[in-house]
Amino acid sequence: MLANTQILQVNWQDAENELRIIRTKVFIEEQQVAPDFEWDEIDATAVHLLAMSENLPIACLRIIKYQKIGRMAVLKDYRAMGLGMALLLEAIKICKKQGTKSIYLTAQTHAIGFYKQAGFKEISGVYQDANIPHVDMQLILD
Repeated sequence: MLANTQILQVNWQDAENELRIIRTKVFIEEQQVAPDFEWDEIDATAVHLLAMSENLPIACLRIIKYQKIGRMAVLKDYRAMGLGMALLLEAIKICKKQGTKSIYLTAQTHAIGFYKQAGFKEISGVYQDANIPHVDMQLILD
């Protein structure tokens, strides 16, 4: 992972601007997800992880009820540096601390291998979500 990168646990109220910057660039601009689909009421109650480097927001994800991980996004210039895995492992650690028995996520099909590296297994067939092929995945925690 990049030197000088911090992963912070934040809430929507305190970090909305930073989270919106990342998710707008990745989901709305790159992946053509409709803004109506991207922004929902879940953000207000979710736990968010925000990666910052040199005071710039560079990656994020959200945790819903300590049972589902979603909206993971890493800005293009910071991909393939281990940042996504660092975020994912931190999210798993947070869920474990809450006593969660299993974690779910919906993975874009190109990222299945990435999530398998962290122990997630496919539990559904391929389906379309925001016009992007996805599968459901689950991690059973010890």
